[in-house]
Amino acid sequence: MSFMSEFREFAVKGNVVDLAVGVIIGGAFGKIVDSLVADVIMPIVGLIFGKLDFSNLYIVLGTVPAGVANTLADLKKAGVPVLAYGNFITVAVNFVILAFVIFVMVKQINRLRNTAPPPPAATPEDITLLREIRDSLKRS
Repeated sequence: MSFMSEFREFAVKGNVVDLAVGVIIGGAFGKIVDSLVADVIMPIVGLIFGKLDFSNLYIVLGTVPAGVANTLADLKKAGVPVLAYGNFITVAVNFVILAFVIFVMVKQINRLRNTAPPPPAATPEDITLLREIRDSLKRS
């Protein structure tokens, strides 16, 4: 079997195609969750905690050159080392929400599947015969 035919067989397997579709949908879904966190949830959290904007939380780790504004974007542009823990908080909230949404989706998909337990296995004939003998002896 040639290299190209092996590759073609691998590439068109159902699992590879399913994985590719999952990655594409996951990327789009990630953008939706990013927007949900940045545009809906974080402003509400900021309102609750006094108009706090997590994306602008940082600690300057170096010296700030003269003339550089004390904003995260300007400090990064100037090459000043900053510990941007606000971005980490945003990403962590993003992850928790994404994990929760995926959990709910998987739970619902599993609920919708026909997951009825299989019927019990038929009792072997010798066991059935022994039970009949036992019941017959009890009646006598």
